[in-house]
Amino acid sequence: MVSQGVSGNRMLADGIGTAALARFDRDILATPGLGHVVIAVGNDLFFSFAPRTEESAGFLSMFPGPSAGVDDIIAAHLQPAARARAHGVQVHAATIAPYGSSEMYSAEGDRAREQVNAWIRTSGAFDGVLDFDAVWRDPADPTHIRSDLYIGDHLHGSDAGYAALAESIDLSLFD
Repeated sequence: MVSQGVSGNRMLADGIGTAALARFDRDILATPGLGHVVIAVGNDLFFSFAPRTEESAGFLSMFPGPSAGVDDIIAAHLQPAARARAHGVQVHAATIAPYGSSEMYSAEGDRAREQVNAWIRTSGAFDGVLDFDAVWRDPADPTHIRSDLYIGDHLHGSDAGYAALAESIDLSLFD
């Protein structure tokens, strides 16, 4: 298993790191023995729909570029999926976890997240779906991560949260 995640990374635009689509061939497809890819990127939505306030301005300035909507995110998922399949690689996608009460949260962004997740679950575009949204979602408030699964920022998982994601994955997808 190889993880090529970058803190603050997005699919479509650079920020703290180079956009995932721009580095996909180099960092992913060039991996010897590659058999499966998991696409798990939600920052495009978070940064596109984040409230623009005095407090968030400095942080959000690290993530320039145009906003990304639902259609952009869907198209961004389809690009690496097609490129991976052209190399004989199976493609899986993870749903985008809830992020209510985080500094990045907006109701509009959450609606977009729900639309993207519905598409990931039902489109048939992937060989498998890792439903991270369902694992972390608080049944009492589906816009939030369960309080025992995040580190305090309402956005990133705790050790227990990441263990829950790992335990939720059907490993037979990777046979």
